[in-house]
Amino acid sequence: MMDLPTRLEPVLAGLGYELVMLERSGRGLIRLFIDKPDGITIDDCVKVSNHLTHWFTVENIDYDRLEVSSPGLDRPLVRPQDYARFAGEPVTLKLRVPMDNRRRLSGQLVGLEGDAVKLIVDGAELSIDLRNVELARLKPMV
Repeated sequence: MMDLPTRLEPVLAGLGYELVMLERSGRGLIRLFIDKPDGITIDDCVKVSNHLTHWFTVENIDYDRLEVSSPGLDRPLVRPQDYARFAGEPVTLKLRVPMDNRRRLSGQLVGLEGDAVKLIVDGAELSIDLRNVELARLKPMV
């Protein structure tokens, strides 16, 4: 049996959306974060929610509540291709193992080379092993 995100990706792609992240809660909640190149509106969330409500029934997927939303301005970078897509953008990384006594780094994303995230912090380019990145998010300009 394929996992739910793997099953959902082609369904969402067929509607013109990308699955950013899926969260499951112990009380039967499925929370989806979706995106598309020109951003997400309330109407997009309603469209996907209505479609998936029927799809979950047909596919016999057990859940109590479904929430569909935009990933927000501080969108998480989840897949390797996200690092290429958002190259040049300001990001914040939370590391599993500290580098130079720091677990949080903020800087400009250069991209991904192999398994290394390239980031410019205080004018210096750093190379961080992707496996050491616990969480990466876009940093909205204020």
